[in-house]
Amino acid sequence: MDYTGDPHVYLDAASAAPLHPVAREALLAALADGWADPARLYAAGRRAQRLQEAASAVVAEILSVRPDELSFWPSGTAAAQAAVLGGLAGRRRAGSTLVHSAIEHSTVLHAAGTTEAREVGVDRLGRLDLDAWSAAVSAPGVALAALISASHEAGTVQPVAAAADYCAESGVPLFVDAAQSVGRVPVPPGWSLLSASAHKWGGPPGVGLLVVRKGVRWISPSPQDDLYRPRPQGAADLPAIVAAAASLRAVTAEAQAEGVRLSALVDRIRDRVAATVPDVEIVGDPVDRLPHLVTFSCLYVDGEALLHALDRRGFAVSSGSSCTSSTLRPSHVLEAMGVLSHGNVRVSLHRGTTEAEVDRFLAVLPELVADIRKEAGF
Repeated sequence: MDYTGDPHVYLDAASAAPLHPVAREALLAALADGWADPARLYAAGRRAQRLQEAASAVVAEILSVRPDELSFWPSGTAAAQAAVLGGLAGRRRAGSTLVHSAIEHSTVLHAAGTTEAREVGVDRLGRLDLDAWSAAVSAPGVALAALISASHEAGTVQPVAAAADYCAESGVPLFVDAAQSVGRVPVPPGWSLLSASAHKWGGPPGVGLLVVRKGVRWISPSPQDDLYRPRPQGAADLPAIVAAAASLRAVTAEAQAEGVRLSALVDRIRDRVAATVPDVEIVGDPVDRLPHLVTFSCLYVDGEALLHALDRRGFAVSSGSSCTSSTLRPSHVLEAMGVLSHGNVRVSLHRGTTEAEVDRFLAVLPELVADIRKEAGF
């Protein structure tokens, strides 16, 4: 039956959170004064420069970094790629090896394909193997290490502080992809480079953050005027940057209360799915996890078919795998964890998600899973 009833329920905030009302207001206001080139000396340029400096100051304060350590990029993906490639280029004299976890975002894995790389595994909960990490970063020729702050699929929070300590002992800079953490949970200290993405916390799309701490050698992977100053080429979308900063300040102020609320809803999903759907595996750490995200996998279910069935019933969720479709490769994150990847569903909540919406989702899910299994002959 196709969806025809209540408004569509969006449960894919890990891909892109709905635009925060503060971001919308800031974006509209900045369009009036932020259209000029902030590098120009005339009045319109000076107004734009003041907006840019104010936005940088807000984000820098929230991240506990210096404004001159921060740059804005066209996306979180671009920022992460620049962090890895620029970090590797800056450390050529030390070596060419990139150490990374097995559950990094694909953009980090693609960057790893351009150099020597050493992958470090995770356990069944998706948590980094710290002993293997220590051995990997202490080996000769390591230029850079990369660790995601929290799994974007399983939700497991990574031991960033401990991993950073091992890197510091070996003199290896640590890059942290904090796309799922910034604006939601604190990122532990000790890292050397960090990236994030505004549309993950409710800012506009097209704004990524890159932080390169002072003393970390970074060389641009692209030809440009200043090879040692992290910044993208071309004009920045200043109104979007202003909106990103305003929304980050808003969601950071709400983070603790929202974390408690959303974590309780995720606990409900974890418990109810396990109780009402046979042959299901809830993946990720049940405690040390992001507050808004839960992933589960259903045996004997085509993940793509389940997503379409949920969409027809009015629910937008995500999946990283399918057991029968040749067009979807099983999630590399779930494969690294050694957990079930068939019929995989990722549910990620946002500030607008209500208890009633979660209960509606939980009410229709068992029936849809049963129907798909029946059609497949299970």
